[in-house]
Amino acid sequence: MMKELDIDALLDDPRTRIIVCCGAGGVGKTTTAASLGLRAADRGRDVVVLTVDPARRLAQSMGLSELDNSPRKITGVTGTGELHAMMLDMKRTFDEIIEAHSDPDRAKQILANPFYQSLSSSFSGTQEYMAMEKLGQLHRSDAWDLIIVDTPPSRNALDFLDAPERMGRFLDGRFIKLLFAPAKAGGRLGMKVFSAGFGIVTNAVTKVLGGQLLKDVSTFVTAFDTVFGGFRERAEKTYELLKTPGTAFLVVAAPEPDALREATYFIERLTKEKMPLAGLVVNRMASSGAASLSQARSQAAAETLDEREEHPLAASLLRLHAERMRLAARQERLRDHFASAHPIVPITTVPAQAEDVHDLDGLRRIGESLAKAAS
Repeated sequence: MMKELDIDALLDDPRTRIIVCCGAGGVGKTTTAASLGLRAADRGRDVVVLTVDPARRLAQSMGLSELDNSPRKITGVTGTGELHAMMLDMKRTFDEIIEAHSDPDRAKQILANPFYQSLSSSFSGTQEYMAMEKLGQLHRSDAWDLIIVDTPPSRNALDFLDAPERMGRFLDGRFIKLLFAPAKAGGRLGMKVFSAGFGIVTNAVTKVLGGQLLKDVSTFVTAFDTVFGGFRERAEKTYELLKTPGTAFLVVAAPEPDALREATYFIERLTKEKMPLAGLVVNRMASSGAASLSQARSQAAAETLDEREEHPLAASLLRLHAERMRLAARQERLRDHFASAHPIVPITTVPAQAEDVHDLDGLRRIGESLAKAAS
């Protein structure tokens, strides 16, 4: 029997301070995060939703023309709470770190450096790391009693968890040592040392640096040296924050084999890391308003009408209903198979919507569906 996920109990618990929505790309994480945020605010929590979805659907559904790197208050909350939302600006967050941990002259020097500009925009894993940085900033501000994070769209749903370690390896690794070598050696010797190992730098960085290669890298390394330690320290603190009882991970999946397989990987990783898993949201489940009319009966009735050459439109509608019931049965089998394999993982389901969510009412309907299992 499937263990039901009580969403309202999770949202209402004042000990719940962070909810992380994670899973494969394209499964509805952004809509889930926004719906949870609105429902929590309607129920009295002061909430901020951090999204990294570049599609900007969250802003539109909340009645804003756009979101940026600063939280914006959403009007239309019906309860006593407040709702703010923001969209991660990867480069701006990186800039904010430099400005906060350097004196003004040094920060200006780093921000204007061509090498830094490429690094902050294109280094692999930067988006995931900056999402962790922004989460840490929001938590330290203590301005909200609930933070909901929509993790970055990624080919690997584990990238968000791996980001601090990857950034730490980057700062401690051969890449940084190669950067320091020419800065310390200088002159033609420095250029030779640097050239020997620069193959690991992306083509984009090379193009930006051009003839100023050695000078820009030397300037960057000299100015950036004092910031290194803070990156690792904050990354480790945020990673530990994710493991505290006040954090809850919600894995979001579509009722499809690949998405549920990805959900399995994530649940196993969270369990291994001893991170607090709240449960699984199975999104976009097929359903029908005439579920009492079975697939078999619909198909039989359609065949009867075809034989009599009567009511072709009705026959077509019956066949569509039969196909929908077949899809619903398939998705339920996949969900139930997952539940059997993970009996201790609470699950809630959300039916597929007739149209895209584009306003607060649509988000509320999703929130009601998320909470209905335990009602």
